[in-house]
Amino acid sequence: MFNLIERYISRMTKEDIRNFASSKNISLSDTELDFTYDFVKKNYRNVLANPKLFNLDRYKNNYSQENFSKITKVWQEYSQKYSNYL
Repeated sequence: MFNLIERYISRMTKEDIRNFASSKNISLSDTELDFTYDFVKKNYRNVLANPKLFNLDRYKNNYSQENFSKITKVWQEYSQKYSNYL
């Protein structure tokens, strides 16, 4: 499973992130998009290794209040949906 995710992340673009966010009704500013892209590229292994220890609140200041609220909901939804696979 991790190899599949690793291959996807290695090819992931900012446009992929923008499209995913848009599909969840999240409009990221350029700054928010850059932060998200850099964060995912650098930290996905740690998040996947310890998803229950990941503290999304630490990154609250990197997003607008509205976007952070939406991101939190998406994180919770996906954490519940895929927790058995991680």
